[in-house]
Amino acid sequence: MSLTFPNYSRSYDRTRQAVRFWGYDTSIEYSFFVTVAALERVEPDLRRDEEGFLGAFDANRDLICQTAAAVHSRGRKSYELVGTDF
Repeated sequence: MSLTFPNYSRSYDRTRQAVRFWGYDTSIEYSFFVTVAALERVEPDLRRDEEGFLGAFDANRDLICQTAAAVHSRGRKSYELVGTDF
């Protein structure tokens, strides 16, 4: 079964400087992180605060989830999406 993203919850993790979100493959849940640097790559005019990071994530959710699914399908063990993933 392919990875899905039915949970629209996301949160900003200040320690990791990333937005956390979740994907599911049947009953297995995977935590993903998209870094602030990656968000800047997909949204160059990013507002650099929590509201701006979450807004950029929401505005680019489809691209971010597609990228996360591609990273997952390649078997990469780290689910932190960085600028070069986009």
